[in-house]
Amino acid sequence: MIEHQFQCPYCWETISMLLDSSQLEQVYIEDCEVCCNPIQISVKFEAEQLVNFQAKDIEQ
Repeated sequence: MIEHQFQCPYCWETISMLLDSSQLEQVYIEDCEVCCNPIQISVKFEAEQLVNFQAKDIEQ
């Protein structure tokens, strides 16, 4: 598990999240722990190193 910090695309608060490096590519929805809005998280790992991270708002 790798800890990663990013800004919520809704409220701009800094959020800390644990990412699982055992799966090379992942896309999932996670609610912001501050404002509770859904965020689409996309991650990519190579050799257990985070090479790409995106946190996008979900247009409702």
